[in-house]
Amino acid sequence: METKECDYRGGYLNGFLMIAIDIVLWGLVIYNFINGCIAADAGLPCLWQFITAVVLFVAAVIFSCGFAMQEPNEAKVLTFFGRYVGTFRKTGFFWINPFMSTKKVSLRARNLNAEPIKVNDKNGNPILIGLVVVWRLKDTYKAIFDIDTDVSSANQVGNAAGARMNKFQNFVAVQSDSALRQVAGMYAYDNNDGKDNEITLRDGSDEINEVLLNKLNERLAMAGLEVMEARINYLAYAPEIAAVMLRRQQAEAIIAAREKIVEGAVSMVKMALDKLSVEEVVELDEEKKAAMVSNLLVVLCADEPAQPVINSGTLNH
Repeated sequence: METKECDYRGGYLNGFLMIAIDIVLWGLVIYNFINGCIAADAGLPCLWQFITAVVLFVAAVIFSCGFAMQEPNEAKVLTFFGRYVGTFRKTGFFWINPFMSTKKVSLRARNLNAEPIKVNDKNGNPILIGLVVVWRLKDTYKAIFDIDTDVSSANQVGNAAGARMNKFQNFVAVQSDSALRQVAGMYAYDNNDGKDNEITLRDGSDEINEVLLNKLNERLAMAGLEVMEARINYLAYAPEIAAVMLRRQQAEAIIAAREKIVEGAVSMVKMALDKLSVEEVVELDEEKKAAMVSNLLVVLCADEPAQPVINSGTLNH
């Protein structure tokens, strides 16, 4: 997306150098004013000394108003009588034209830990889902001039910068809520429909987070904000269906466990019959084999330990 942001290429000076120059100017103001007073008392011409003192006084006042200190990952958006002239990103202590209007912004990464919200998944089931977002300001022009960040009520520059960043935070929170609702409606909570290849909110965390990241960047690009990381940090069924879904999951787990037990039991029965036949331990007719299979399956598939019954008779008629 096209941007109008540019670096400030206007004049600026080292702040410590300007302090020295400003001190000299104030000294000259005092010197010319005192000499003018002395000359006036002596009846000598003194007008030019007072004029010089006034001119130097105005210059000293102007030079005293342009100092600015900037830390790493901070920037100042500069405007000259309403016209954008660039973004100042250099770190250190500087003197900039005091007639420039400055809006201070932070370029540091910030976290947004959104509270879980209730939405409907692809199947219409109500779920609770939350996310955490790591974002930062990328395009200072769009952030300042393309969205409303008016903080004129703030008393100090520091307070104004903090209030401005809070407005960005609120903007990210609103757009994150909207994007999360959209993404949650695109996927099912889990694959209870039997579609094993379908991406779900519970199992497809990496894919879901990637989609969420792209959706957020699409929404925040107009505000000059960039999402560096977005991930779902909370996922659960809504309270009104949580108990029902828990019973369904328990039933699915029991059925899956039963399938494994039956599969293992059949394999063990077959192995036992083959072993008896190969080693000729005992000869069993079809009726005895059926009875033995039935007994073994009951023993192997039972929930409780079997009670053995000793048969003291014979297996032959």
